[in-house]
Amino acid sequence: MNAAVRAVVRMGIYVGAKVYLIHEGYQGMVDGGENIKEATWEGVSSMLQVGGTVIGSARCKDFRSHEGRLKAAHNLVRHGITNLCVIGGDGSLTGANLFREEWSGLLAELVEQGLIEADAVQKYSALHIVGMVGSIDNDFCGTDMTIGTDSALHRIIEVVDAIMTTAQSHQRTFVLEVMGRHCGYLALVSALACGADWVLIPEMPPEDGWEEKMCQKLSATRSRGTRLNIIIVAEGAIDRHGKPITSSFVKDLVVKNLGFDTRVTILGHVQRGGTPSAFDRILASRMGVEAVLALLETTANTPACVVSLCGNQSVRVPLMECVQTTQEVQKAMDQKRFEEAVKLRGRSFENNLKTYKLLAHRKPESELNFNVAVLNVGAPAAGMNAAVRSAVRVGISEGHKMFAVNDGFEGFYKGQIKEIKWGDVGGWTGQGGSLLGTKRVRPLRLRESYLPALPSGSNLLFCILPPQALECLLQLYEARATFEEFCIPMCMLPATISNNVPGTDLSIGADTALNAIVETCDRIKQSASGTKRRVFIIETMGGYCGYLATVGGLAAGADAAYIYEEPFDIRDLQANVEHLTEKMKTSIQRGLVLRNENSSDNYTTDFIYQLYSEEGKGVFDCRKNVLGHMQQGGAPSPFDRNFGTKISAKAMQWLSQKLVETYRRGQVFANTEDSCCLLGMRARALVFQPVVQLKDDTDFVHRIPKEQWWLKLRPLMKILAKYKTSYDVSDSGQVEHVIHSRPKDSDASVAM
Repeated sequence: MNAAVRAVVRMGIYVGAKVYLIHEGYQGMVDGGENIKEATWEGVSSMLQVGGTVIGSARCKDFRSHEGRLKAAHNLVRHGITNLCVIGGDGSLTGANLFREEWSGLLAELVEQGLIEADAVQKYSALHIVGMVGSIDNDFCGTDMTIGTDSALHRIIEVVDAIMTTAQSHQRTFVLEVMGRHCGYLALVSALACGADWVLIPEMPPEDGWEEKMCQKLSATRSRGTRLNIIIVAEGAIDRHGKPITSSFVKDLVVKNLGFDTRVTILGHVQRGGTPSAFDRILASRMGVEAVLALLETTANTPACVVSLCGNQSVRVPLMECVQTTQEVQKAMDQKRFEEAVKLRGRSFENNLKTYKLLAHRKPESELNFNVAVLNVGAPAAGMNAAVRSAVRVGISEGHKMFAVNDGFEGFYKGQIKEIKWGDVGGWTGQGGSLLGTKRVRPLRLRESYLPALPSGSNLLFCILPPQALECLLQLYEARATFEEFCIPMCMLPATISNNVPGTDLSIGADTALNAIVETCDRIKQSASGTKRRVFIIETMGGYCGYLATVGGLAAGADAAYIYEEPFDIRDLQANVEHLTEKMKTSIQRGLVLRNENSSDNYTTDFIYQLYSEEGKGVFDCRKNVLGHMQQGGAPSPFDRNFGTKISAKAMQWLSQKLVETYRRGQVFANTEDSCCLLGMRARALVFQPVVQLKDDTDFVHRIPKEQWWLKLRPLMKILAKYKTSYDVSDSGQVEHVIHSRPKDSDASVAM
């Protein structure tokens, strides 16, 4: 929430508005006085890394009454406020819309009571409202992701990872209760992200007799050699008859039927606290800026809207349409129309549930009987193992025999290939790096010795690749003319911390790297709390791609980010130094500058550090830090686990379909462009794109796409750092209807 407040304040001031902060939510609006204060640019500094909300929030009974709303209207008119940006859940946003609808009547009453002048009715004739959804439950229909959800998932996954070590040591079963009184999103996604054995959520209660089935599943898992079981229960979980399913009930059930050593952990309000994740900071910053733009464009006839996220794109949707759809979910659950409730939750929720069912519960295998190989190529990226696990399990469910290739293409032509089974990938989701092994590659030179060394009859290649391997896949495609063995379906999944794969907005591993950068920047800035006027120069990875530096800078509140895609010279460096000098004369005492490792051959990190140190003498001093390979390591973030799992499952299903389509006379023969694809996220949807068509979009020398969506975020970062620049509003548009804002045939659920 603090990132959203910061973005609204700074964007509001940037466009020339007077911005006020209302403390303690609606209660502060009703009480007025010191609760309504004008905001300053410096007043929202150092907020990004703080959890909760620094301006406070409170449940307010007074605002529910007409008298309370009358007082609130009076306080707003006294300050000349006619535009409200409300950050909250469906109750808060519904209240805001009611306030808006009553506005003219409230002003008339205030005139009658002599509290305001008659001309104020004309001057403040309309109240404009834009909402942003802040809810850890992600229970608001009309958006794929709400502010706070990703941070809550981080808290849950941190606990799950810690619990799994003790559970494995003692051969225990753990029952985890997570928040979600009416929505099972946190339980579902955390179960998907940690590979839980069983999950219980209110939207999809288990079938009658679930107790026996769950115990059979736990017993079967143990019999395969697994030393632990994880069961995740949403606090609002119910059975088909509406009876609550509590964590203690589940524990007693396991102990009674199986005799397993079982423990219960109730996470409680720890899920609401802590430092916000990189994803939440970026999401809130983007939404905050979009909310200000929406307010500027609002007219008296424009319905109140909510700024939401669809795939990777900000959209505006009517507030009351979202609220009504959210309320319909609860009605459907109350009336035991559970399938409908899941659909009403949205494509994100529905696809998460489908993927969990696909991976957690082994189905009878079909009779496709194809051999499928999975390999990782290039530098390791967190989330690769989750993608491999998903590919293996979906492939086995589809009836394929799955093979793992060790050490990428080198292991491929050396024959380092072995069959991999369902149980072999248990517990892989939380593992960093690449358990299959991976090596950087130079573009492949195809010779006979490089032909697939797969078992006889193998006819499918499944790749999880970084951008340098795109050229390898292109060569494999082109080699079809010479080697018939390559006339097989091939799919590439983007996995690289640099997020520089053409044809996709997002890559597996980039979110984990961003969190590593942001956490380090937070600690570095904190280290300066005992000093005055210090600037930190930080070097990030990314090759020639400036994604990590730019988006990491936006999430960490950087003053500048130097990247290869936006050339800079000594005049730019001088302007940045002067800008920081001006900031240091105010109450802001710390500066942060990020530099992408290959942004310039001559303006190195050392050069920039020495330049800032020299030019800042007497005003500020400098420190530098090269983050290095710590950005590649660590446990995958919830986003990367979930993203890798879902796109891998989708890719494997696509490959199965291609196999059936191209199977003729006892063998597979695939030689069309659309049988060698990359699966990537484009704006609102996951799209399969032939790699041949990506050739012209790629700068192979620098291993970056020729067009990169995140460059549009650079002006946003500069605006929030108090630079004067132009901001591209071409993506901002009209309010869309909830039903029309979702792609019909594509999965737009990668937001989580």
